[in-house]
Amino acid sequence: MAQDVCFLKAQLKEKEKEISALKNKLAQLEKTHTSVLELQDRVTPLTPLTAKAALSNEDIMRYSRQLLLPELGVQGQLNLSKTSVLVVGCGGLGCPLAQYLAAAGIGRVGLLDYDEVELSNLHRQVLHGEENVGQAKALSAAHAVKRLNAAVECIPYHLQLSPENALQLIQQHLDLADLIYDIVADCSDNVPTRYLVNDACVLSGKPLVSASALRMEGQLTVYNYCGGPCYRCLYPVPPPPETVTNCSDGGVLGVVPGVMGCFQALEVLKIASGRGSSCSQQLMIFDAQDARFRSIKLRPKKAGCAVCGENPSVTQLEDYEAFCGSAATDKCRKLNLLSRDQRISVQDYKFITVNQEPHLLLDVRPPVEVDICHLPFSLNIPLSSLEEKKSEHIQLLQERIRELKQQMAGDCWPPVYVICKLGNDSQKAVQVLEKMSGSDLDSITVKDISGGLMAWAVKIDPTFPQY
Repeated sequence: MAQDVCFLKAQLKEKEKEISALKNKLAQLEKTHTSVLELQDRVTPLTPLTAKAALSNEDIMRYSRQLLLPELGVQGQLNLSKTSVLVVGCGGLGCPLAQYLAAAGIGRVGLLDYDEVELSNLHRQVLHGEENVGQAKALSAAHAVKRLNAAVECIPYHLQLSPENALQLIQQHLDLADLIYDIVADCSDNVPTRYLVNDACVLSGKPLVSASALRMEGQLTVYNYCGGPCYRCLYPVPPPPETVTNCSDGGVLGVVPGVMGCFQALEVLKIASGRGSSCSQQLMIFDAQDARFRSIKLRPKKAGCAVCGENPSVTQLEDYEAFCGSAATDKCRKLNLLSRDQRISVQDYKFITVNQEPHLLLDVRPPVEVDICHLPFSLNIPLSSLEEKKSEHIQLLQERIRELKQQMAGDCWPPVYVICKLGNDSQKAVQVLEKMSGSDLDSITVKDISGGLMAWAVKIDPTFPQY
């Protein structure tokens, strides 16, 4: 009874901490929202960029090193000054892209991102600093860009790109002949947004400079440019959601999106200056492990493409989350594969450990994640090993279960509780174990710990590392 009271008091204390943290975050978001509106008020209403007749002495000094290039020259610099670019995503790709566009003298940069800066962003999202954690990424990036080049018009959009606002943001008609953004750069990190940006660019007649980065690889191409294909020409059907990995799940070395963001800036500047891009029918692939680049020639524009073909079926923006079967976010997905009685909460598992109830804790994360952090007394067998039914790992699991059974009175088998980072792979592991037959595993109860180790860190042990 006394232990129950202590446990409930500890839970109440943690809930009070959560409420306090939520209040602080709400205050920060309200402050950020006000700041974004104030900054937008200083640059609105949007007006057409005025074409310069000549460069000023200050322009010549600032851009002198690139003015010396025959490939750019004075006219190319003037072309940059009257070009506007919308950057979709102010993360690992968008930060270096926006930085180099502003440094080169692009006339207007729109910075769109719905997210706030997190500590885990800083190893790759180089426009943000420690002081910006909790701040809107669009606002943080805009302030950094303005510090670099105050002559560049910089417009932050702290919002989620959606079918309802995408065309309005990209086009922003001042009159029938004048469109605000000339080029769009896709720096997003999820499949629904890629389709959304692509379709909006096709319907608006805008070139799309797109890049991606994951782990130690990057890719870049230019869509809907000079008769080249669009994203749908190459990928008419979205990939199954379970096959898509993002940085939160798979990781990324910070310099890789930095390299790809710089290449995006290069292609944008070539198009804006009038030199043109050579990537409209090329997919450039960067292998950071071997420090190699290679280009793959892409198929030409597809006559039967649903959005840019001869008889398009997509004539307006649609529900891209429904089309792709996934959310338009880079946040880790939360799966619901098991019934309620097949799962326990981290609070329930804490109670089991406090009462020293015999059980086996099975950690199904890859070894590289286990090295980062793990709970004591857990047995690590990666999900991949269970799915492949590797005999040595199955035997190890059975041996540990038998050892625990020998320590228990009677004929009861110890339950197995499965844990991972967020509670996704652990659910899959429960399904795999429940399907195994012809072994001691037939006799045991297997349950998933809902929310995984990150829920444990938030709700049970604030000192446990989060990653």
